[in-house]
Amino acid sequence: MRAVIQRVLKASVTVDNEIVSSISNGLLVLIGIADNDDFSDVEWLSKKMVHLRVFDDEQKIPNISVKDTGGDILLVSQFTLHASTKKGNRPSYMLASKPDIALPIYHSLINQIELDFGKKIQTGKFGADMKVELINDGPVTIWMDTKNKE
Repeated sequence: MRAVIQRVLKASVTVDNEIVSSISNGLLVLIGIADNDDFSDVEWLSKKMVHLRVFDDEQKIPNISVKDTGGDILLVSQFTLHASTKKGNRPSYMLASKPDIALPIYHSLINQIELDFGKKIQTGKFGADMKVELINDGPVTIWMDTKNKE
């Protein structure tokens, strides 16, 4: 599972000219799911993102998590995070899971984040053509891969 985690002042997802979700201060998380992802990936990524200390404390040091700030999380599926550009100029998405595999893992991730976070999160619309707007704060953007836990 791959994630791009962005600290945002606000973010929203629009589908068919209608805003389907939005948040203020918090994290926008773009998530890509691969066939070899499982519940251990879900658990690890959820705990990591909920407790990731990327928000400033009183001394302007990033020492506070989104959970501690009372902020929100917006989770958006994005299969293109598994793009391979090794050959040619057209990305290959062979590593990205098809919806029948990815959707149950995506729902598991939503449930796990809400459990770890202690409140509901916002989401995009899985498989839809989404327009994502955000104001990146910092900017702070962190990339994570559950198969490469550095």
